[in-house]
Amino acid sequence: MDYYGPMIRFTRFPLVLTLLYALAGHGHAADIKSLSSPQSAISGELFYQLLLGELNARGGEPGTGYSLILDAARKTKDAKLFQRAVEIALMARSGDSALLAARAWKQTLPDSRDANRFIIQILTGLNRTADLVEPLKFEISAAPAADRSVVILSIPRYFSRVSDKTLAASLVEQALIKYTNAPSTALASWTTIGRMRLDAADTEGALAAARKAQAIDANSEYPALLALALMNAKVRPAEELLKKYFSGNAKPEVEMEYARLLLGEQRFVEGLAQLQATTRKHPDYAPAWLIQGALALQDKNDAIAEPSFLRYVELVTAAPVSAAKPEPERGLTQAYLSLAQIAEQRKDYTQADAWLQRIGSAEDRFNAQMRRAALLAQQGQLDVARLLIRSQPENSPADARLKITAEAQLLRDYKAYKAAYEVLAEATSRFPTDLDLFYDMAMVAEKLDKLEDMERLLRGIMAIDPKYHHAYNALGYSLADRNLRLPEARQLIQKALEYAPGDPFISDSLGWVEFRSGNFDEALRILQAAYATKPDAEIAAHLGEVLWRMDRRPEALEAWRAGAVLNKDNETLVETLKRLRVTL
Repeated sequence: MDYYGPMIRFTRFPLVLTLLYALAGHGHAADIKSLSSPQSAISGELFYQLLLGELNARGGEPGTGYSLILDAARKTKDAKLFQRAVEIALMARSGDSALLAARAWKQTLPDSRDANRFIIQILTGLNRTADLVEPLKFEISAAPAADRSVVILSIPRYFSRVSDKTLAASLVEQALIKYTNAPSTALASWTTIGRMRLDAADTEGALAAARKAQAIDANSEYPALLALALMNAKVRPAEELLKKYFSGNAKPEVEMEYARLLLGEQRFVEGLAQLQATTRKHPDYAPAWLIQGALALQDKNDAIAEPSFLRYVELVTAAPVSAAKPEPERGLTQAYLSLAQIAEQRKDYTQADAWLQRIGSAEDRFNAQMRRAALLAQQGQLDVARLLIRSQPENSPADARLKITAEAQLLRDYKAYKAAYEVLAEATSRFPTDLDLFYDMAMVAEKLDKLEDMERLLRGIMAIDPKYHHAYNALGYSLADRNLRLPEARQLIQKALEYAPGDPFISDSLGWVEFRSGNFDEALRILQAAYATKPDAEIAAHLGEVLWRMDRRPEALEAWRAGAVLNKDNETLVETLKRLRVTL
């Protein structure tokens, strides 16, 4: 009986051709062609079965299509057809049917690693974690010996979405028992066990696994990467593993991740030291030079920043550009902008403009124009600079906001506070939900001694976003600096620290309110800790004044001199020295 014939005859011939081409796009044309060859007694029937299966799968009857394709796969023992049956079931969001097809595939072709991987993926998707031990064991044992460690290291990604992380960690350990003692796989096994334990919030177990992995090979980056993950989870003893790794032939990428972690924890001095160590050990590793330059520039240390950026530019522009490794345009833009800033600080406006003209990225030209406006202002052409900013095109609301903040910042830099206030007042009308603009406006109001406006704006921010810690800190510091409502100032600053614990600038504010309250010892302790965390000219100005009032004048002078090295033009430092009639 010709079961398929009538349905095929009902289908118009052009549609059949279209479907054949579509099948070819899925990689199944070769299957159909081979099955319809003269050597196969049932080739015609299978051809029509596959075609009908695809018609149903694509025409709104995935269950029928799935059954036809799976039946054909079982008849032919063809891996591609099994995979197609799995795909149809997955597209129909039928995990159980997909698992049935994958298991049928594995039963028919027991050595198929592709079938086994589908089983693992489907089981994890169904959250059937307990059924994964045997498929995992097969995945590892079936891998070539040279690839087995890579397979073991990839295991955690299978479990990224499972709900019971503790069960997953236990099952993986079961699957890896015999590999933890094998010399070729022990390192990978303990690293994977550590990652699974960490995902299960077993930080002590994860640390123990990392230590075992590093004991096997102290030069491997895998235990070090696990240690970095542990440090991100606030497991401090893991840092010793990193230091041990860095004492050997460490990879620069791992050193960079450690430096980023230190910077994220606001351990700026240690972060810079790590970057400097990386550039010494790996002088041709460009990213380290870029970040080192950015950090040094942030600390106003041009002696380190400028050669770092120049080295980065040299390495990147000298390297051949390929499709695999395109020129890092974003990094170059950052380097050019930073070098222009350094030249500008030296009042070398010609060189600064030359660096800005090297920026080729269309999306970064706006920033370059903003810097050119700053150069014009430096040369006494503030009105021309404002016109340059306002003349830039606005392709999106983000561009409009950038123009506003750039103009307002330019005006603040040149103490044109009244004009800056007017720009920001107009901006807050245009962008009434942008709290950052209201914050900027409050800071300008303070410069104009409009304290009521400042407080109104900052309290408005707190009401809308109670976690906006900058508002609490700004109001608290402003009150303390004027010796007003000191208990309230302390409460505001402490509230800011609840949202940003350890922030050295907020700690500086707290130290200042303690100083204003007459608590000199406590002020000194807080300010010394803040300065140790983040050497900054403003913190140095406050620290020096506390020491000066405590009659520890040589130490005060030392603090101020250190602040002047960081930024001799810092407004707070300059005002402090002038008020106390101190010459460094």
